Amino acid sequence: MKLLLSLQMVVAIVATTGSATDDWPRFRGPSGTGVAEDSAQLPSHWSPTSNISWKSPLPGPGASSPIIIGKKVFVTCYSGYGLKTKDPGDIENLIRHLVCFDLETGQQLWQRTVKAVLPEDPYDKSGVSSHGYASHTPVSDGKAVYCFFGKSGVHAFDLDGNPLWSTDVGSGSDPPRWGSSSSPVLHQSTVIVTASAESQSIIGLDKVTGRKLWQTKSKALDGMWGTPTLVEISPSRSDLVMMVAGELWGINPEDGQFRWRTKATDSKQAYTSVIAQDKRVFAFSGSGGGGVAIDIGEKDPSTVDVAWRTNVFATYASPVQVNGRIYIVSRGILSVVDATTGERLERLRIKGARQIGNERFGSLDYASPVVVGQRLFWLNASGQMYVFELGKVTKQIAVNELTDEREIFWGSPAVSQGRMVVRSSAFLYCITQTQKKQ
Repeated sequence: MKLLLSLQMVVAIVATTGSATDDWPRFRGPSGTGVAEDSAQLPSHWSPTSNISWKSPLPGPGASSPIIIGKKVFVTCYSGYGLKTKDPGDIENLIRHLVCFDLETGQQLWQRTVKAVLPEDPYDKSGVSSHGYASHTPVSDGKAVYCFFGKSGVHAFDLDGNPLWSTDVGSGSDPPRWGSSSSPVLHQSTVIVTASAESQSIIGLDKVTGRKLWQTKSKALDGMWGTPTLVEISPSRSDLVMMVAGELWGINPEDGQFRWRTKATDSKQAYTSVIAQDKRVFAFSGSGGGGVAIDIGEKDPSTVDVAWRTNVFATYASPVQVNGRIYIVSRGILSVVDATTGERLERLRIKGARQIGNERFGSLDYASPVVVGQRLFWLNASGQMYVFELGKVTKQIAVNELTDEREIFWGSPAVSQGRMVVRSSAFLYCITQTQKKQ
């Protein structure tokens, strides 16, 4: 009888919260791959009046992406300053927000605010006015949510919004004063933050207390805005892999020490995040940089072999890999690269993009593509979602609109439990297979 009751309780919990494997707990989902493990029933077509189950207002804009834990959606925003290029307002009023919504209904469950630590990078700088002050996607271990707000520090909350701890990771700026955007990642009991602008550091924090466990400093972090990826080399070893200007690094996530470093591309900036397939790592940088694939040695931690190089480049959107093919979206072009050889297999021009306007705020396409089953979804800054059918030949099958209003879309989609959640400068949207009208 007790066993039966226990099984019923487990079923009830799973039905209520969703399983951990369905979660989208960090930037680009599980392991940072941009590949959804479920949600094959997600529709390929929608509009402002169909297949959008809910639309909820946000307290402000942001370039961060939403995350999904069980039946809760978390997203960061900012307000009070930097909303208009010509009239940014008083920087003393800048605040950040962490907002929690119900995944099924869109109801806002709670909101927490963090006042800015000043001096902050001004909004009149081109880099900051392109993405604002909430550009780091939070990360969760299913028990807490960890937010990085640049100079305003790292903040942990439980899933009900109760503050757990806050930690300062620096108040510096990169040379152009463009702010930072690298999202935190979790390794076992450590929250790893790339405070590239704030302290030219990668920092490991105890996830329970916020205590600093280790800090690795390097001036080479200037010009780095991507998010690191954890690559499992063996059951007892994972490498924190990241691209900086000109190099790829492999770092021990337990103590911050370098295991290896190798030449990447010639680009002077590193905007995108690396991806991995087993022990092979793929990195793509900006124009003039191209891409590179490396193989990490298992026995000798300092051994790294270059598998191939290509002149296919990425700008801001990180690549995604599935079925031995890498998909890169950059400047209106979708390139398909063979993951084994580096050969470019396809080059598709993305047509029909709706322009936002001349204001630099939000004019760049930051969102990274996600793959659901045999479909690739890519969101541009105007809120148009392009859908491609994957196979031997890549075929565009839809261009969907979320809104007729002039909203800006920077964040990458989150996919979980048959739903896709997308944020704009003003709203959070949930796409599902339904014909319910708004």
